[in-house]
Amino acid sequence: MSTTRKHTALPKAQILIEALPWLVRHNGKTVVIKFGGNAMIDEDLKAAFAQDVVFLHHAGLKPVVVHGGGPQISAALDRHGIVSEFKAGLRVTTEDAMDVVRMVLAGQVQRELVNLLNEHGPLAVGLTGEDAHTITATKHQPEIDGELVDIGRVGEITEIDTGAIEALLADGRIPVVSSIARSQDDGHVYNVNADTAAAALAAALGAETLMVLTDVEGLYEDWPNSDEVISRLTASQLEKLLPELSSGMVPKMEGCLHAVRNGVNTARVIDGRVQHSILLEIFTDEGIGTMVVPDAEEGDVA
Repeated sequence: MSTTRKHTALPKAQILIEALPWLVRHNGKTVVIKFGGNAMIDEDLKAAFAQDVVFLHHAGLKPVVVHGGGPQISAALDRHGIVSEFKAGLRVTTEDAMDVVRMVLAGQVQRELVNLLNEHGPLAVGLTGEDAHTITATKHQPEIDGELVDIGRVGEITEIDTGAIEALLADGRIPVVSSIARSQDDGHVYNVNADTAAAALAAALGAETLMVLTDVEGLYEDWPNSDEVISRLTASQLEKLLPELSSGMVPKMEGCLHAVRNGVNTARVIDGRVQHSILLEIFTDEGIGTMVVPDAEEGDVA
């Protein structure tokens, strides 16, 4: 009996030991995780995500979760009879739509995530970018065919105040941030892209890592001709690729680029459709997504 138990326990011990260098390296470090894609909708993936974040917390890291809510917002707008329209990859957000966006992000998606995390203890605290001036934005007008286009209450981040998040981290909590911003100039609130918000927060917090969950395996080398994933690239290499990327990947990869150009050691796009993808990416030798590293430090980052 004892021999059998020894043999079944051994692989578990080996897995834990493989994680040791990563645990040592990341101990006490802030990790910003953008929660999105399929992981937000599938119940099993949601539960696995919450377990991963709580594991990071108990392993001595300081996770900060940033989320949007595209599918939930679209469904709620439908229920309210408001048509979902996108321009330049961004949701056109009218005054009426903004009320729904705010309600869904802060009142539904965030609450659900906070409750999932808090099944493991009194850990998660939800806030939006409006709280304590965490995210400030001004009106964003994308350029389409050489002209600036008004897409309503969509914001461009102008300032980050990390005070509230740092206070929560110091108190041993897990901040869960909805991607809504206060206005810099007109008293309104703005819908901001969650990938962009996560990257801006990672940079402002001096995070060790930015992790962006998505619905693909990573950045493909030659899509659609090949499904070979680029496992690692430098900021300059990524910058050259940006014009060729699909519209959905652009804000994610621009976010990664912004993060590593502003003090974050690594930024990763990982497949949120894989259970425990966060743990696989941080604590194993293989990793499972695309990692972006700063140019100068390419040789130093494992």
